[in-house]
Amino acid sequence: MRPPYEVILRVDHAVDHPTTQDDHTGRDAETRTPLRLAAVQPLCVPLDVAANARAHAAAVRAARARVVLFPELSLTGYELDGPVVAVDDPRLAPLVEACAETGTLALAGAPVAGDHIAMLAVTGDGVSVAYRKMWLGDAESRRFRPGDTPAVLDVDGWRVGLAICKDTGVAAHAARTAALGIDVYAAGVLELASDAAVVDERAQRIVAAHRVWVAIASFAGATGGGYTEAAGQSGVWTPAGEVHARAGTEPDELISVAIT
Repeated sequence: MRPPYEVILRVDHAVDHPTTQDDHTGRDAETRTPLRLAAVQPLCVPLDVAANARAHAAAVRAARARVVLFPELSLTGYELDGPVVAVDDPRLAPLVEACAETGTLALAGAPVAGDHIAMLAVTGDGVSVAYRKMWLGDAESRRFRPGDTPAVLDVDGWRVGLAICKDTGVAAHAARTAALGIDVYAAGVLELASDAAVVDERAQRIVAAHRVWVAIASFAGATGGGYTEAAGQSGVWTPAGEVHARAGTEPDELISVAIT
């Protein structure tokens, strides 16, 4: 059953608004509805897109949120030699169906043609590539190419800037994304459990510089690339720098909050 409203989704890139410096924090606050936002750290089966898409679909149904954010490469695991995932891949159908039932925009991670590490935007209408990671790690750069522009999604009047892992540690990335006018900076990341503090430190720096909501979905459990124990602790930070919600360290945990 389709939701009683249509998904409103537009992707803006830096090339569309090269000089925009507007502060969108709290814009239209009196007229727009609160945004229910979830960050999920699902258990991931390496290279099994079908199983991971089903897990993503279950998380979408459980979260009952307008936007559901997943970690970096969440549909494949951190497998840098994994095949690309096409936007019309039939294995993604369960996730599309879950988004149709709940009216959700799911932001999931996958390698895509190019070669890029990407964030896919999944709605009840299908799948598109919303953003390509701009700052790559050393191992990643042996296969993948960096994306060349930030991206912002317009969801029901909320401007959601996108980031993937190392992007969050590069001040220029947050600055260029914020220059497009954002309310939320949303990232899918992967960190070792021993580096769990990195997620909070980067979120706090972004908040301090740009005074926006920050949402981070952080891998938990084991995945490829030597990440036998990932950090988890996905979180949402307020524009004042307070931790609004935080998950624990185990796979299959999620947080779901309403931001205003």
